[in-house]
Amino acid sequence: MADRRRRGREYLSIVAAAAVLIGVWKLVAAAVGLEIILPSPEVTLERLIAIAGSRSFSVSVGATVARGLTGFAVAAGAGLAAGALAGLRPTFERVFLPLVTVIRSTPVVAFILIALIWFDTDFVPVFVTVLMTFPVIYENIVQGIRSVDPRLTELARAYRVSRRRMWFRVYLPSLFPFLASAARTALGLTWKVVVAAEVLSIPAHGVGAELQQARVLLETPVVFAWTAVAILLSAVTDVVFSLITRRRRRLMERGASV
Repeated sequence: MADRRRRGREYLSIVAAAAVLIGVWKLVAAAVGLEIILPSPEVTLERLIAIAGSRSFSVSVGATVARGLTGFAVAAGAGLAAGALAGLRPTFERVFLPLVTVIRSTPVVAFILIALIWFDTDFVPVFVTVLMTFPVIYENIVQGIRSVDPRLTELARAYRVSRRRMWFRVYLPSLFPFLASAARTALGLTWKVVVAAEVLSIPAHGVGAELQQARVLLETPVVFAWTAVAILLSAVTDVVFSLITRRRRRLMERGASV
């Protein structure tokens, strides 16, 4: 009951903050008085509804989602493997350190421009997404493995527990909070990177490509509408991921209480 009330207060605060933001947006748009500079919320909503009813909407959104999830999946697999190696063996951490440092220090625009030279426009967003989300997952996995109680691993070795059972019974339960945090952060970053890469690479279909086309045609309300689509993508995946992690946490609590 207390959890429901807490979540209810959280939802109310989010709705209130959104209402205030929309109100300020409307006032500023009315003060500016130029749709090409800042369209009103109503005009943006009209364009959004029109875009959602077009044939190209599902194709563009589907292309962006496919690129984002592909890049995230590759980065998650690589980050999990590399993070596990670095967490268990400090030698591997020293090997991966220069790569992670370079990736974190390099602006995303530089990676997009380099990828435009190397790859086809459809693959550029995937490549950049992998690079930008890999360090997030990698570092969280390293921290998660090092947070495992050494007494548990020593006890498992004393009883000659197999590596497979040790991973599933010792490491994964301790890793879950770090893995969940890494995945949530990486997913939020994924949509920003994918859309930014699509804006510069301009593939045949994609939310970023639609944004660029609207910008070139000076259709500012359409730019705002497609921006809203990108925000909704991030919000939907965040909600879905929150529900999955909450369900997983409840299952783990039930298992621990049995």
